[in-house]
Amino acid sequence: MAEKKTAEKTTAEETLSYEAAREELVDVVRRLEAGGTTLEESLALWERGERLATTCQDWLDGARARLDAVIEGDGED
Repeated sequence: MAEKKTAEKTTAEETLSYEAAREELVDVVRRLEAGGTTLEESLALWERGERLATTCQDWLDGARARLDAVIEGDGED
């Protein structure tokens, strides 16, 4: 059952826009920095933050690849 939830979370995170993932990541960091959460809540927030950071990085890597492709294409003309 845990595998199904992980797959669902991954799918949901992959559909997040860069802006939505970044906004949620900022909120997660704010909540962690504010403290006042239990250890279990802190760990869950940290894990969510890691997944969101990966989502943001994937978006940035994709954007870089698209830019590189356009730049290379302009050089061939």
